[in-house]
Amino acid sequence: MMEIRADAKRRRWYTELYVQVLFGIVAGVAVGWLAPHTGTALGPLGDVFLKMIKMVIGLVIFCTVVSGIGGMSDLKKVGRVGAKALLYFEVLSTLALLMGALAANIVRPGAGFNIDPARLDSAAVATYVGHAQANNAVSFLLGIVPSTVFDAFAKGEILPIVFISVLFGYVLSHLGERGRPVAVLVESIGQMVFAVINVLMRFAPLGAFGAMAYTIGRFGIGSLRPLLGLVATFAATGTIFVCVVLGAVSQWAGVNIFKLLRFLKEELLVTLGAASSDVALPSLMQKLEHLGCSKSVVGLVVPTGYVFNADGTSLYMTLAALFVAQAMNIDLTPMQQIAIFGVSMLTSKGASGISGAGFIALVGTLSVIPSIPLAGMALILGIDRFMSTGRAVVNIVGNAVAAVVMASLEGELDRERMRRVLSGTRVADCAIGKPAEDLAQVGAGAGVAPSN
Repeated sequence: MMEIRADAKRRRWYTELYVQVLFGIVAGVAVGWLAPHTGTALGPLGDVFLKMIKMVIGLVIFCTVVSGIGGMSDLKKVGRVGAKALLYFEVLSTLALLMGALAANIVRPGAGFNIDPARLDSAAVATYVGHAQANNAVSFLLGIVPSTVFDAFAKGEILPIVFISVLFGYVLSHLGERGRPVAVLVESIGQMVFAVINVLMRFAPLGAFGAMAYTIGRFGIGSLRPLLGLVATFAATGTIFVCVVLGAVSQWAGVNIFKLLRFLKEELLVTLGAASSDVALPSLMQKLEHLGCSKSVVGLVVPTGYVFNADGTSLYMTLAALFVAQAMNIDLTPMQQIAIFGVSMLTSKGASGISGAGFIALVGTLSVIPSIPLAGMALILGIDRFMSTGRAVVNIVGNAVAAVVMASLEGELDRERMRRVLSGTRVADCAIGKPAEDLAQVGAGAGVAPSN
C-alpha cells in the first residue's frame, strides 16, 4: 500500500487533468479580459468540446442502465430505487427552492435598483418566453416516450434515453441465457465508450479555455458589477447548500462531503469551465462506480437526477424571481411568493435538457405571476452565463451525493472501497473491463473518468 502511495506522489503535478483544466480556465479569463474580441472568437473551442462529450452521453446511459438492470435478479428493485430516488429528488429540490427564497428575503439583493419596467428591452426575452410556453407539464410527459428508438439518441434527450434503456434492460433480464450474448455485447460497447471518453477528456483544458474566454470576452467582467449582489448571494447560498445540506445528507450516508468534492475535482472544474454539467455526466457515472456504488444504482439515479434533481437551478429560480421583483419595487404578498415556489417545483423539471434551461424555467415561472413584468428578466439576461456556471456545479454535486445515498440505502455501497478511494489509495476496478493499473489513475484523481 505504501508503495502505491509513493508511486502516486511521483506523478508530476502538471500531468493531472484538474491542474490542466484550472490553467485553461485562468488563461481563458485572461484572454477574455485583455482581448475581448479574441476571447469571443474562441467560443467554438468550448462548443466543440461540449458537442464531443454530448455525442457519447446517450451510449453511456444506455450501456450502463441496460447492463445494470439486465444483471439484476430482483427486478422489483428497479421500481424501488426509482421511487426512492424521485422522492429524494423532490425533497432536496424543495429545500433548494426554500433556501433561494429565504436568501432573497434576508439579503434582498434587488433592493435599491428602482428599475422602471417600461425602460427594459422585453424583446430580448421573447425567445425564452416561446421556449417556456412550449415546455408545459403535458409536453414534458409526452416527451418521455420518443417517436422512435433512434430519435432519442439523435436528439440526445436524457429522459427518453433512460426510458428506452430501462425497457431494454428489463427485457434482457428476462431472456436468461438467450440474452447473454447481447449482455456481453452491451458490456463491450460500454467499455469502448468509456475508453473514448478517456481520450476526449484530454481536450477538457482546451474546451474550458475556449468557453471561459468566450464568456469573459462576450459579456465582460464589468457586466457583473451592477448585479454583483445577486451573483454573490447566489454563490454564498449555493456554497451553504452544498456544505451544510448536502454535507449533512452525505454524512448520514457515511461520506465526508469535502472528500467527495476533492475526488470529483476534475468534474467540477470542467463543469465550471464549460458552464454545463452535461460534460461531466459520463465521467461522473464512471467515477461513482469506481467509488463503490453499484452500476445499477448509478445507471438509474444519475441520468434521472440530471432531469429531476437540479438543486442549483432550484436555488437560482426562487432567488432570481424575487430579485427581479425587488429590483422593480414590486412587493409580493406571501401568497404570491408561495405561488412562485409552487410553480418553480414544476418548471424546474419541465425545461430540463434545453440550452439555458434555468433561465427558460425562470421565464416560465414568472409568466404565471402577472404582477411581475417578464421584461424584468432582461435585467439578468446578461449575467445568465455566469449564473449557469454556479447552477451546473451545484447540480452535479447534488447528483453525486444522490447516487451515494441511494447506493447506501440499497446496501450497494462498498464502504471499505469508498474509504480507500477517498483517501487517495489506488484501487483496481474491473467493473468496466479496464486494466487495474489504468483505473487506478481514476481513484488517484488522474485521468477521467476525469472530468456538470
